[in-house]
Amino acid sequence: MRSYLNRVVYITGGSSGIGLEAAKLLSSLGASVAIFGRDRGKLDAAICEIMKQRIAEQQEYLAVPLDVADRKAVPVAMAEAVKQIGPPDVLINSAGAVITDYFENITCEQCEDLMRVNFHGTWNTVAALLPYMKAKGGNIVNVSSVAGFVGLFGYTAYGASKFAVVGFSEALRGELRRHGITVSVLAPPDTDTPQLVEDNRTKPPETKAVSGNAKVMQPDEVARAMVKGMEKGKFMIVPGSGRIVFHAKRLLPGLVDSAMAGDIRKAQRKATSTPK
Repeated sequence: MRSYLNRVVYITGGSSGIGLEAAKLLSSLGASVAIFGRDRGKLDAAICEIMKQRIAEQQEYLAVPLDVADRKAVPVAMAEAVKQIGPPDVLINSAGAVITDYFENITCEQCEDLMRVNFHGTWNTVAALLPYMKAKGGNIVNVSSVAGFVGLFGYTAYGASKFAVVGFSEALRGELRRHGITVSVLAPPDTDTPQLVEDNRTKPPETKAVSGNAKVMQPDEVARAMVKGMEKGKFMIVPGSGRIVFHAKRLLPGLVDSAMAGDIRKAQRKATSTPK
């Protein structure tokens, strides 16, 4: 991986999971790092971990409490961060939320909340920082999911928000080339993060059956794949087993649908035959 000395990285959702591992990795490569998240305590703990990876005295660090869904707060927080640490060379939008359940159990309000965090939060951050990034170019990575290119059982609301991130990023990619800014999408499979723990609380058995064939990735693995993909200028960065699903979905969509339908039927038969 290249050196990130004298480069500034902003990471939303940087206090845990993939965002935190990306921050630690980029700090170990020489970057100055600003992380953003809703929990002050988690931010303080995370920035200490990130600072332990520093390799040069000139590296700077910043932890900013922020809800990326708050469109009025985001530009204020980002402008202040730019004053303190400088504009970003790399922006990673990793803040996210998840709800997994049968469609009829998910309320409109819950769907709206996911859209505000996963999609509007990405939009808000890019909108706030783009004026600064235009002047110098750089990289933007928006975190989606395998559920952002495959409609998965139980992910009606989450999938909608993550599909939106992919569509937004693809359109944005074309627009920002003229400014020397590359746009990528990270679409990981299930990853061992606090979000996955929350996800599993309400995950239907059919969803577990569909995703159960894939190995759960570690967040540091995903972070390394993300940075490598970004450096190569890839648009879709799909690590681990998600890569097979991505290519199969593009080339053989009927096969993917058939395989998922088979897993769903097996889970439903098992559920009906199991004594209550």
